[in-house]
Amino acid sequence: MTPAPVIELRDATKSYPGGVHALRGVNLTVHQGELVAVVGPSGSGKSTMLHVMGTLDKPTTGTVRIAGYDVSQLSDSRLSALRARHIGFVFQHFHLAAGRDAVDNVADGLLYAGVSLRERRTRAREALAKVRLEHRYSHTPSELSGGEKQRVAIARALVGDPTLLLADEPTGALDTASGEIVMELLHELNASGTTICVITHDSEIAASLPRRVRFKDGEIVSDSRPIFPTEEAGS
Repeated sequence: MTPAPVIELRDATKSYPGGVHALRGVNLTVHQGELVAVVGPSGSGKSTMLHVMGTLDKPTTGTVRIAGYDVSQLSDSRLSALRARHIGFVFQHFHLAAGRDAVDNVADGLLYAGVSLRERRTRAREALAKVRLEHRYSHTPSELSGGEKQRVAIARALVGDPTLLLADEPTGALDTASGEIVMELLHELNASGTTICVITHDSEIAASLPRRVRFKDGEIVSDSRPIFPTEEAGS
């Protein structure tokens, strides 16, 4: 049985004034439980894809469905709710609050979830344990290594139990050893059921993931995942 789609893009385009076409008729389906690399050089459309998949931006034309919801049919408030419930983000440069310890930085990921501060902190500690940072609960970002900061950022993305984790160049600001730890962690999280898309320009990272979607000039030029029979029948 084919897993449920988490992301569905159909003929998605994104254009900007001046004739810039960042996405050109993109068709992509990511199913529950997949671990996918979206790979390509700078300017290929990867960042635009991240923003569209994360509902941070809407396509110019085409359809985007996240967790079964047609993004174009949602109001701004419902779109924000969809994002808060279903999508976790990890960025290259961490975006941690300087004066707050690891627990509170992670707890901030639940600010709009309607739970008490005590519950947010309890769930934050659980998320930090998942990324093997139990010994860093009370440390502020200035007391953490780059790899530890990224693991805090991953815990913050996971604390709301999202359907989808989007990681934008998650090892880009890290040394090789720290980057390997972060990628190992993403593999572990995927093995426990989290659907993950890693946006990267690094061919070695892409090669280490089960599925590779290659971008060039706003188009998908290759996709290593075979088509499911149900997709073929519906095409």
